[in-house]
Amino acid sequence: MTPNDGSLPSAASGSTEWVLEAENVHKHFGGEHVLKGISMRVAKGEVVVIVGPSGGGKSTFLRTINLLERPDGGTIRLCGQRMGYKEGSGRTVELSDSAVSAQRRSVGMVFQQFNLFQHMTALENITTAPIKVLGVDRATALEEGRRLLKLVGLPDKEGAHPAPPPGGQQQRVAIARALALHPKLMLFDEPTSALDPEMVSDVLDVMLDLSSGGMTMIVVTHEIGFARKAADRAVFIEGGVVVEEGVPESFFLDPTSDRTRRFLSKVLHS
Repeated sequence: MTPNDGSLPSAASGSTEWVLEAENVHKHFGGEHVLKGISMRVAKGEVVVIVGPSGGGKSTFLRTINLLERPDGGTIRLCGQRMGYKEGSGRTVELSDSAVSAQRRSVGMVFQQFNLFQHMTALENITTAPIKVLGVDRATALEEGRRLLKLVGLPDKEGAHPAPPPGGQQQRVAIARALALHPKLMLFDEPTSALDPEMVSDVLDVMLDLSSGGMTMIVVTHEIGFARKAADRAVFIEGGVVVEEGVPESFFLDPTSDRTRRFLSKVLHS
């Protein structure tokens, strides 16, 4: 069990390349203390799966990483750079909204709902941000967009609009869209929760391919089978704190926390 005392675990090696360093992160919504000092490090190429009951702070924590929700306390660093702030010469200055938006491009996020532009084709959904935000020329963006559609198993759907296709296809387009900005970290917030059961495996297969390809990922999910296959590390969050974390072999088969054990027992037998 890893206590969440606001301190970060030490690196196993001084050469570890940390993509994410979140330390003692707090978040309030009104009088509700949702995150109570969460700390987490994620190394380059690592896949961390977060599980836990609804309302425990999992999604809120993801949203603080890319500053969709500004934390009320603590620090978040992406590849060594503090999110939301500029540091130097002994001073810390809060960044402008435009500068935060620039930082956010390094973090791809896939939501429970697909959030695709309904009036655009699959290929247009993928290429719009690279063209308009990164200034990529149209021909290059189209070539990359087609490559990403092939990567997510939809090479023949570039002209399809989001509304008619099944949800599994929409979520795979959403994954391709997030990848189009070449993020350093991918966040997945219950990416299969809005899908019909027969569509879930298609999306999970894409995510497994990404994990095996070395993509750094944090995944909030109730798909325990996926977690056991893909995760380098599993984390149980409840009540705004990290209750337990560990490698899948021990975390899922022999958790040290009674609370983790009860939760997994219910999930695995539901």
